[in-house]
Amino acid sequence: MSLAFKQALAIYKKSAKNEYLFLLRKYGTNSASWNIPKLIEIDKNYLCNSHNIALIQENILKRKGVGDIILVNELYNQLNKIKPSDINYKDIEKEFYKQCLLIPNKTHPDLLNLGEDPHLIKYVGKKKEFDFPYKEFPEICKRLNLARTDQLGSLSGSKSYYLLGKLAELEQALVRYFLVNLLKNSFQLISVPDILPRNVIESCGMNTRGDRTQVYSLNSNLHGPDLCLSGTSEIALAGYLAEEVLDYTELPLKLCSVSRCYRAETSNLAEEKGIYRVHEFTKVEMFIVTTPDTSDQMLDDIRKHQEEFFESLELHFQVLDMPPHELGAQAYRKYDIEAWMPGRNMYGEISSCSNCTDFQSRRLNIKYKKADGTLDYVHTLNGTACAVPRLLISLVETHQQSNGTIYVPTTLEKFLNGKEPIKKQKFIPQLLLIKNKK
Repeated sequence: MSLAFKQALAIYKKSAKNEYLFLLRKYGTNSASWNIPKLIEIDKNYLCNSHNIALIQENILKRKGVGDIILVNELYNQLNKIKPSDINYKDIEKEFYKQCLLIPNKTHPDLLNLGEDPHLIKYVGKKKEFDFPYKEFPEICKRLNLARTDQLGSLSGSKSYYLLGKLAELEQALVRYFLVNLLKNSFQLISVPDILPRNVIESCGMNTRGDRTQVYSLNSNLHGPDLCLSGTSEIALAGYLAEEVLDYTELPLKLCSVSRCYRAETSNLAEEKGIYRVHEFTKVEMFIVTTPDTSDQMLDDIRKHQEEFFESLELHFQVLDMPPHELGAQAYRKYDIEAWMPGRNMYGEISSCSNCTDFQSRRLNIKYKKADGTLDYVHTLNGTACAVPRLLISLVETHQQSNGTIYVPTTLEKFLNGKEPIKKQKFIPQLLLIKNKK
């Protein structure tokens, strides 16, 4: 057993103990179950104040253009004019809450004048210079027999993939590397479900309905009502804390998870072919719950972790502050990290982090008790530590060598059982296409 593995195991055991104590405190000896609030505490002082209508309307237009703040206020005024015993009260109240939930989060003031383009914060590292004809990820993988991304029509179709041999080992090495470092930085590891109730996903700000949704819904006739496949583990982590009241001394609560992520991607752009945009992939996620006065600092901390991780992999990347129209409904501010992919001659997003303030915590009723005993909503933040497919593209294209092999960054060597570069694999059968005879 290697020293690195022993250290990882010790850290994992410590994290598992903390996770058990957290579960025990939350659920006692009963089985854990989803506990989503039926009635959400809307911030009426903000949404239903006529003086804020113009400001909120401008925010909606700068975002995705979803939500009708004028209708929200009309419904609110109707509710105030009738008694709860009125035959129409329940229907109006239901529509009022429905419309309130469509309004996006506030936007950080620093973003309001960004326009359509992201703000470049910094570059990290330098673009690698090659003295040989460098190649793109699919060509490298085909030559070394590392992945299969085509001819999958009889299986799961396009936007799917197989990672073979050493590339599959590299995927697992990345997961272990990121987890070990997150646990060293006081994150607690939680294994999460990938099948979630629809209302948990929607409470986190994701649309699950209509033709443009990226969420896979399960057949309600076969699998029970309103179940979906998770697109990111932050949703399960947020749902795990639903109806929880944390003490201020427990914050910030730093969680991480490894999961498969399922997304109904539809892009047919040439630059997003192969494993760049796929229907399912492995991702290591960070999720932080904190007090409102510290969430801005926590977002900077998450970004710092991401920058350190990717710099240690000897990658060149740029850090971007994203404009309002690039924010999801739940995000108050979002940073993207785009790594240079030389074979594609482009920067590609490999990570992001967001401060969701109290958008998710209000919908899931996650609060904390202050020192004076009063309750307030926590702020939630999330960040991608490692989204495997795109990180593999950047690693393979950046570290390709003139002799056709792939250099393995020093930080990953101990997780790959050796320092050998990745070479052509001769012991894994190559795909041979056979045309059917008519």
